[in-house]
Amino acid sequence: MKIVVDTNILFSFFWKDSHTKKLLINTKSELISSEFALEEIKKYSKEIITKAKISEDSFNEELKKLKLIINFINKNEYLDFIKDAEKISPDKKDAEFLALALKMNCPLWSNDSILKNQNKVRVLSTEDLIETLF
Repeated sequence: MKIVVDTNILFSFFWKDSHTKKLLINTKSELISSEFALEEIKKYSKEIITKAKISEDSFNEELKKLKLIINFINKNEYLDFIKDAEKISPDKKDAEFLALALKMNCPLWSNDSILKNQNKVRVLSTEDLIETLF
C-alpha cells in the first residue's frame, strides 16, 4: 500500500519515543511525501530541535534516517493535479499532499481532521492507519 505522509506526521519522527515514529519505521507500506514537506522540516528545524529536545546533530542524523524511509517526490511529478487539489483543500499548504495523493491514487496520512471534509482523497489519521494496517 502506498501512502502520502503530510508534514505534521513527519515532524513527529524527531520525537524520541513517538508512536508515530515507530509506525513510520515499521510499516511495510511505501511512504511518500512532497519535497515541500522536506522544505518545511528544514524551515522549522530550530523549532523541532527545541520541542523535541534534541541537538542539531541529532536532528541532522534523524533527517538522514527519515529520507531513507520516505520517498520525497518533486512537485513536477504531480503538478497536473495541483489545481484539482486546491479546489478541495481547506488550506493551500495541504494542496501539495492532496495533489500527490490524487496523482498516486492513494490515501493521505494526516491527523488534520478538516482534510476529511472532501471526498476525492481518503485521509487516514494515525489511529485509522493503525486500524487499517493491523
